[in-house]
Amino acid sequence: MTSAETGDSGLLAPGWTGSAAARATGDTAFLQALLDAEAALTRAQAALGLAPEEAARAVTGAADADRFDARALAEEARAGGNPVIPLVGALTRAVGEEHGPYVHRGATSQDIMDTALMLVAVRALDPVLADLERTQRAFARLAAAHRDTALPGRTLTQHAVPTTFGLKAAGWRVLVLDARDRTTAVRDTLPAQLGGAAGTLAVFGAYGAADPTALPAAYARELGLRAPELPWHTLRTPVADLAGCLAFTAGALGKAAVDVLTLSRTEIAEVAEGSGGGSSAMPHKSNPVRSTLIVAAARRAPQLAATLYGSLVAEDERPAGAWHAEWEPLRDLLRLVGGAARDAAELAEGLRARPDAMRANLDLTGGAVVSERLSAELAPVLGRARAKELLTRLAAEGRPLAEAPELADADLDPTHYTGSAGALTDRALERR
Repeated sequence: MTSAETGDSGLLAPGWTGSAAARATGDTAFLQALLDAEAALTRAQAALGLAPEEAARAVTGAADADRFDARALAEEARAGGNPVIPLVGALTRAVGEEHGPYVHRGATSQDIMDTALMLVAVRALDPVLADLERTQRAFARLAAAHRDTALPGRTLTQHAVPTTFGLKAAGWRVLVLDARDRTTAVRDTLPAQLGGAAGTLAVFGAYGAADPTALPAAYARELGLRAPELPWHTLRTPVADLAGCLAFTAGALGKAAVDVLTLSRTEIAEVAEGSGGGSSAMPHKSNPVRSTLIVAAARRAPQLAATLYGSLVAEDERPAGAWHAEWEPLRDLLRLVGGAARDAAELAEGLRARPDAMRANLDLTGGAVVSERLSAELAPVLGRARAKELLTRLAAEGRPLAEAPELADADLDPTHYTGSAGALTDRALERR
């Protein structure tokens, strides 16, 4: 089975194609996670004396995605609404008549599907976290190297007062660290799912378990997931937490990327991607492709997260449609964030600052970029209203402030008015 046959090639998704997250969330990866969940269930029951060890070994040995036809399972899934039902039949046949009764024993389809989603999420988040680490380290280097490199601060698209590129890069890093910490916390708390038909574990008692409540913890240990406090068939906190951290991460990376898009404009040219992309029609262009793809992911992520938050409204003990609605948006979010994190690491490590352009842009307004400081310094001499009137008039005339007699002795160097930017950068770089 090829990726083209499954529609999983990523032809329209250059942001995540070829990424570790793409591999961790593909159909084969999901199929393997479903099989891992089934095998772990049999092993957990064997550990508690509810199934023979031979059955656990047989199911684990058969739980290999390469032995199953994902396309056929997908087509068969339409009959029952999820892929677990046909997979259970195929796995039962694979282990043979003797051990078949121990496949999926006591579980409901949602137990396996939810658990597989958590496995896939953990496996996809590990490379995301590695890329976030690369990104924050690269931004830290930029912040330290350009601690005192002044450039125009921009508010509402216009020059405001000077800031430093170091402080800007430090701010990008803080967001990446926030994303890293939130994602780590969520990853480390993702639980297995096991509750049986209506979340009561009743059938496991019928199968002979002295304490059915011990089984979910044993199951979680087999999978390396957190033991659930309760079956969470309609308590969708884990999925909502995933939605939140993934959407936040996309937005955090998107903030840095959209700044790069602005600063790399031809007429600004204060930064440049290390290796830009070409144009199909204009040979002179070197497009900020990494930033573009990150911003595209950040624009899509909130809507995908909204679908996952909507599934919190899950009726009864097991819902119709709510958990089904989660599968594709969650996979899309994992892929988008995985690709964005990969691109962000490459962007940050290759980003080139252009201090000469920053200085040239600071001088575009003829000293007006420091009018805030001049207003404060002139107020005791001219009065606050007259000082503001003078500076406003000079700005409206477009005259360099150095030509104004009233400012003959004023310090108009914008690099001397970056406030506490250096100290704030140092403070931000202390965070690990």
